[in-house]
This record gives sequence, C-alpha cells and structure tokens, in this order.
Amino acid sequence: QVQLVESGGGLVQPGGSLRLSCTASGFSLGYYAIGWFRQVPGKEREGVACISSSGANTYYVDFAKGRFTSSRDNAKNTVYLQMNSLKPEDTAVYYCAAEPDRTCTVVSGTFPYMTYWGRGTQVTVSS
Repeated sequence: QVQLVESGGGLVQPGGSLRLSCTASGFSLGYYAIGWFRQVPGKEREGVACISSSGANTYYVDFAKGRFTSSRDNAKNTVYLQMNSLKPEDTAVYYCAAEPDRTCTVVSGTFPYMTYWGRGTQVTVSS
C-alpha cells in the first residue's frame, strides 16, 4: 500500500523550531520530488517547499526562505522539513506529497503535480 506519513508536528513557542518528517511506505521516495504544503482552516492549501529526488535542488516560497530547510535521506525513505524561527502565522496542518519526477515542477509559487499525499501533521505556534 502506497502511503506517506508526516510526523514531528506539535505545539511550539514563537521563535522555536520543529523538524517534520515525511516517511514513505509501499514505494521508493528516491524517484520522486517531494513537496511540502500547509493549510489553515478556511484557506486554500499553499506550497511551502519542494526538494528534488536527489536532494540537490530545493525551492522555497517566500515566507519559508531563510527559515525552513528541506532535506532527505533516501536510504531511510524519509524527507525532512526543518522549521526555525517559527511565527504564530505558521500555524497550520502541514502535508508532504510526492511528484513522480526527479525535479520539482513550480507553477505560480506552488507545486501542482503531486501524486501521493500524506494526511498531515498539525503545527501550532503559540505562547
């Protein structure tokens, strides 16, 4: 069964850090670019970052630049999103998704060709 599972979310104070993980089962992540997305209730899901299948290339949307870093360990079938200097407006459900391509396709600041999706992990930034 093809599955993506996010973990690592939780409650953190403003200025704090979290590292999200996205682990695949049923397929090898090494052939896929992986995107990170987030969604707040009542708003559209938005792209956060994308990492190529080898990890050599990454793309970040403006609010993530300088604060978020995506990396991957294909041997562990896992992709990571390190989030630093978190702000209350970063509160959202974060999702990972897989694009069946070695590079990220970016269209108007998001990643539209994802095939597999995880169920998300809640990140809450609050004092």
